[in-house]
Amino acid sequence: MLFLGMQTMDTWAEIEGKRIHDPFFLKQYQQKSEDSYMPASSTTTSSSSKQCIIFPGPVIVGAGPSGLAVAACLKEKGIPSLVIERSDCIASLWQHKTYDRLSLHLPKKFCELPLMPFPFDFPPYPSKKQFVLYLEAYAKNFGINPLFNRTVISAEHDKTLGQWRLQVIGPNKEEEEYTCRWLIVATGENAETVTPEIEGLTGFFGPVVHTSMYKSGQQFEGKKVLVVGCGNSGMEVCLDLCNHNGQPHIVVRDTVHVLPREMLGQSTFGLSMWLLKWFPIEWVDRFLLLISWFMLGNTARFGLKRPNTGPLELKSETGKTPVLDVGTLSKIKSGDIKVKPAVKKIVGKRVEFVDGKTEEFDAVVLATGYKSNVPLWLKETEMFSEKDGLPRKPFPNGWKGEKGLYAVGFTRRGLMGASLDATRIAQDIEMCWRRAGTYQHITNGASPF
Repeated sequence: MLFLGMQTMDTWAEIEGKRIHDPFFLKQYQQKSEDSYMPASSTTTSSSSKQCIIFPGPVIVGAGPSGLAVAACLKEKGIPSLVIERSDCIASLWQHKTYDRLSLHLPKKFCELPLMPFPFDFPPYPSKKQFVLYLEAYAKNFGINPLFNRTVISAEHDKTLGQWRLQVIGPNKEEEEYTCRWLIVATGENAETVTPEIEGLTGFFGPVVHTSMYKSGQQFEGKKVLVVGCGNSGMEVCLDLCNHNGQPHIVVRDTVHVLPREMLGQSTFGLSMWLLKWFPIEWVDRFLLLISWFMLGNTARFGLKRPNTGPLELKSETGKTPVLDVGTLSKIKSGDIKVKPAVKKIVGKRVEFVDGKTEEFDAVVLATGYKSNVPLWLKETEMFSEKDGLPRKPFPNGWKGEKGLYAVGFTRRGLMGASLDATRIAQDIEMCWRRAGTYQHITNGASPF
């Protein structure tokens, strides 16, 4: 077994000297800071051997913004953590699965992670590239060095040991096992793409891409494109297609709230947060809809019917985010973007809609979002729902489970919610860690784990 602990350099050297004679020792670790380690090299003794690592601090699954936030909060309290990431980089969703024109939908002050603000010279709505640069600087600042290219295939609580056991597939398909007292699930709400069930979609005579694979409308110049999904991503993809001389048609199956990104000289989100301090959510919703009507007009005239429930109340109840318009609505009004009802079926390149009309398209872009993948690997059903992979307890109580299990980034409240979760988790673990540290001191450094 490989034991990683928060030890002094002398203790570390002594342990390393003993490990070199251990036939089960498969990977050497080097010290990156007083309490943070990452792998330096690995060797395999046989094809059937499994590397087993016992880590005394929390293990975090996922190196997105949520995972980085909780790792930083723990580091600030002197608690080492181990971050495991299936991709080859931090924030893989942002780096590999987002379109080029993407920027933060909310002002940067509402999207910064704990303990480190955005650079002063960043614009109010940082671009995708700027946000990734911020996250990379954040990881470097707090000495966060995830283990990349490692996929957790199973995690369950061992009652006998009182520990969490994670089965992991490494970068070379080798098997690894990690054991820890605290497990923090940071894979988020957007781990896997959602593909709609549309009759004939797989037989469409043309390219079909999810927004996770869409980069720019340049490849669709002059093409007639059907965009399925009318959330923020679908709306922005349509605008991007227009800017590259495409011919976008957007499928609006449900009702949707479209709000201006800014109103009365402030961000709509910021104004909403300020108003909620003084007024009930129903009043704030009425105010937002009134201002939106003056600024945008009656969106139902253009095929964008509003829900009966207000935008903030709907977000709170269902997690459905209102669309913050960045220019798409004007293109819809001008006819550059055409609104279509739900798709009934597809035959070849011809799409039949539920209103009975048919039309041919050159390509289909699925702006149908993402979902959690927690039920696929976490062997626990008390905290997380097997249906949607989200915590069963609603915000703000879904961050803590039983037996040292935590969740960060599942609040349906973006980066602000993730930051709040990260802070709470670090504070909660700190109390246990300090008690364990006292015991460790009494027993002359023997690990209580």
